Amino acid sequence: MLTTLENTVASIKSGQRLILAADESLLAKLPKGNWIGGTIPYFMDEKGGIMDRDRIFVRAVPDEIEEIRIKAYGQNELSGIPKDAYENGVSFIIIPATSQCHIRYAQNAPDYPDFFLHPIIGWISGVHLDDLGKTKPKVFNGVDGSSYEDAAIVLHGKLPENLYANIGVVNVFEQGSDDVLTFEHEGFTVKDCFVNGTKKNFAAYIKEQKIDTRLPLVADYSGALINISIQTVKSDSVDLYAPVFSGVRYQFAKELDSYMNQFDDALPKNANPSFTCNCILNYLYSELEGKETKGMYGPITFGEIAYQLVNQTLVYLEIQKK
Repeated sequence: MLTTLENTVASIKSGQRLILAADESLLAKLPKGNWIGGTIPYFMDEKGGIMDRDRIFVRAVPDEIEEIRIKAYGQNELSGIPKDAYENGVSFIIIPATSQCHIRYAQNAPDYPDFFLHPIIGWISGVHLDDLGKTKPKVFNGVDGSSYEDAAIVLHGKLPENLYANIGVVNVFEQGSDDVLTFEHEGFTVKDCFVNGTKKNFAAYIKEQKIDTRLPLVADYSGALINISIQTVKSDSVDLYAPVFSGVRYQFAKELDSYMNQFDDALPKNANPSFTCNCILNYLYSELEGKETKGMYGPITFGEIAYQLVNQTLVYLEIQKK
């Protein structure tokens, strides 16, 4: 859970295998060892959602994992992540927000060879919201002490043959019943869209319809509902937290009766998670500060990875028997 720099150093020196989240100033002080890390000062712990720049969130690699490999992947190497995974295992990934790796993984990951054959879970590292545009998110490779502003850091873990990794996603949103939106071009920044087939400026449409931008666009990807969260509505364009794709039908999510209550109700009641992360937008919009999340402890992130990039969700890992 959240602990001091000194305790984290001791854990690393004792040989523990760790996944870490903290302010950059703390991660940069850690010794080499079997760990990966990403920058973020927002967390869920037993006392609820919290912002803390003085402690480190420590998640031990599950005991069931027999061996690990840690590797950094540049923007042209991301497609090799599934190939490097253990035949039976799980890969933990952290990518810096707004980096080229973030963009390329979001846009291309589902097309990587054998992508959905190997469980991948993780998060997009970020910064304090006051530091947006001033400080770049980073990831850390504890094995050699290196840090990156534009690389994915991955810890591949091997599981015994009688166990498997199961990735769960908590998503409180579903498609609304109003306009269907499509986009001509893929990307994180959108100028125009097609509303029921008619071309319109996307920013103007959001303003005209008085869309609550706390609600994401939702697409049905072969039965899985994927959120595309709104970051900023500008004068003639819209910045998103994940890319839209051409040829996909989107609708803004149905309004929630109570964001906080529906998010709380959606949390799995009997899960035994080995890893969890939650979206910064859930933290903000459902007012999670000081509110406990039923044993779902971990970093609050700028995006979640459950195989592919997802937004405004909580993702978790369970190690289960076959």
